[in-house]
Amino acid sequence: MSADRDDARRVVVTGLGVVSPGGSTLDELWQVLLAGRSVAAPVERIDLSEAPIRFACEVRGFEPTSVLSAKEARRLDRTTQLTIGAVESAWTDAGTPDVDVARVATVIGTGFGGLESAEDGARDFLGVKPGGVRGRMNPLFIPTAMPNAGSANIAMRRGFRGPCLTITTACAAGANAVGEGFRLLQEGSADMVVAGGAEAPVTPWIMTGFAAAHALSERSDDPGSASRPFDAARDGFVMAEGAAALVLERLPDALARNAHIHGELLGYGRNTDAHHVVAPCPDGRGASDCMQLALVNAGIDAADVAHINAHGTSTLHNDLAEAAAIHTVFGDESPPVTSAKGAIGHSVGAAGALEAVASLLTLANGTIPPTANFATPDESIQLDVVSEPRVLPPGAVLSSSFAFGGHNAVLVFGRLS
Repeated sequence: MSADRDDARRVVVTGLGVVSPGGSTLDELWQVLLAGRSVAAPVERIDLSEAPIRFACEVRGFEPTSVLSAKEARRLDRTTQLTIGAVESAWTDAGTPDVDVARVATVIGTGFGGLESAEDGARDFLGVKPGGVRGRMNPLFIPTAMPNAGSANIAMRRGFRGPCLTITTACAAGANAVGEGFRLLQEGSADMVVAGGAEAPVTPWIMTGFAAAHALSERSDDPGSASRPFDAARDGFVMAEGAAALVLERLPDALARNAHIHGELLGYGRNTDAHHVVAPCPDGRGASDCMQLALVNAGIDAADVAHINAHGTSTLHNDLAEAAAIHTVFGDESPPVTSAKGAIGHSVGAAGALEAVASLLTLANGTIPPTANFATPDESIQLDVVSEPRVLPPGAVLSSSFAFGGHNAVLVFGRLS
């Protein structure tokens, strides 16, 4: 499907890394997705006793000191720790490339940045933290809480001196980061890009805030069944944390260094609904336009798409709007649809990057993973939602991310041809 493309502008993925609720290796994540098993459970790492919802999809088993010194770990917010963990894995997976660091770009997406540091600093300032003094703050408050801490620390850690960007388009941030990295390579601003997303939003204030907005599932008696994308009984999303990173480079450069290629990033679309700060357009107009932009950018038709890795949050209005958007683009016979959020929850700014990795794993394994907890089809949603593992037909995989604020991002991946 890409035979007529200019090889000098083709972008491939040569490194993948994750620190996710489904595991911190690619195989661990894939096995969770393939099993269609939700990892949602009562939160253990922090105290959520005062929050109305106390379950989430946590990252378990990741030790920051596996990639950081104890001193570094103490001086970095959890979001940055997760970022570094994912990037180090992706860089190793890419073969620790010997490249001109002045030509390596860093693009990281996040919805909130250093949330734990921000909440901790607010408690310090208000004097409500045990042992805290009102008005006194940790001198590291700003560098740990700032949203660009992840990208900045990656660049400093590896000495990458190319463009260093932070994307904060809420739940589309991870996908936007990958897409903007793609554009940097195509325009010649970098020779290699480390792109991805990270988020650590399982905090008392954020969990309470999303609960107040009636966005979270309230299935506290059975967290494992709470995230139900496209299911008739869905009642909200399950909060998650995590990070994912991709190493991107132009095809000739990857071939020249004999790199392992996970797949090709064929196209990228981004736009905005300009409709409502939290609600999508009911007819999915912004999302469908974004899908069309991505297909045009990839140089393929809707018929060339074999699978859709949907945003699929498990909220009433988002799933309806996304289904409408898919119907607009693909008609009555949509490609098979999966939402990874049924298994690993919604990690906000990390979600699009994690789902980009899931899309590439789907291509590599030739199998479409199921949507966890999809049991009762919604009569208003006319999609082919995958409920059991299925052979992936030939074609591209489209991965969608849609966000509060109306931000939309769509990535198209394919096997190298």
